[in-house]
Amino acid sequence: MTDTITLPSVGYLGPPSSYSHQAALESFDTNTHTFAPQTTIADIFLAVQTKSVTFGVVPFENSTNGSVVFTLDLFCDRNNSFPDVHVCGEAYLDVHHCLLSSESEIKSLNRLYSHPQAFGQCELWLNSTVKGIERVDVSSTSKAAELAKKEPGTAAIASRVAADVHGLKVLARNIEDTPDNTTRFFILSATEISGVSEGNVGDKTLLSFTIDHSQPGALCDSLKVFKDFSLNLTSICSRPSRKMPWNYIFFVEFEGHEATENVQNALVELNKFCCEMRVLGSYVDKQRLRKLA
Repeated sequence: MTDTITLPSVGYLGPPSSYSHQAALESFDTNTHTFAPQTTIADIFLAVQTKSVTFGVVPFENSTNGSVVFTLDLFCDRNNSFPDVHVCGEAYLDVHHCLLSSESEIKSLNRLYSHPQAFGQCELWLNSTVKGIERVDVSSTSKAAELAKKEPGTAAIASRVAADVHGLKVLARNIEDTPDNTTRFFILSATEISGVSEGNVGDKTLLSFTIDHSQPGALCDSLKVFKDFSLNLTSICSRPSRKMPWNYIFFVEFEGHEATENVQNALVELNKFCCEMRVLGSYVDKQRLRKLA
């Protein structure tokens, strides 16, 4: 009797054919991994934390519409629900939206389904072509396609892949506001850690921290640490702390790996200016790889 080998699993925002699914397929070999659709981004975090999946793929930001606040709020982890979840990789996906429907003409539509990020990435087209048609937010673009398949008079903003999977007509193509529309995804794990890259590939590190908002210059002092240690910032954003109105959790991404001596020294110095600080992971800089390709 041969032993059954359990393949590592990858959780993504489902149903199948979502952009998260496509990012997962580009990041992991289908011959050596299984794929598990999740209903919400929170479900992905929970699945990674409980180790019901080995990896999770979550959208983090879009080049047109900015940060995915659902993901940022989960990284805030205000209730310490995901203490073991960290970022071990990133992926970039070129995103081209289509208008999908069972109807044959746009004039037959009375409702549009999509994810809020997709709506935000297609504002120019929406306001010029289907202005006045009701828009309904759903959990993913593939969920939108599912609904459009079931309901007459509706359409979804989703990918061409979703049209093929759900048997929908493509009423309009490439309706995103900018042709270089790209979404960045983070790969999450509770067990896997990315080592320091060799050569000129490079790494990035994401961390969150809070400061004393009553102290003048507190944020300036914390950010100056990165300059003092020659660490180039690649992203900075914030979310409400929810401990007190107008207090924030800051997210900073910078070039470098937390395992290197320079970054470790910088984190020791940064901690002097923070009330709380958490390193959310280090990972290969895939944006640099895209530029080198």
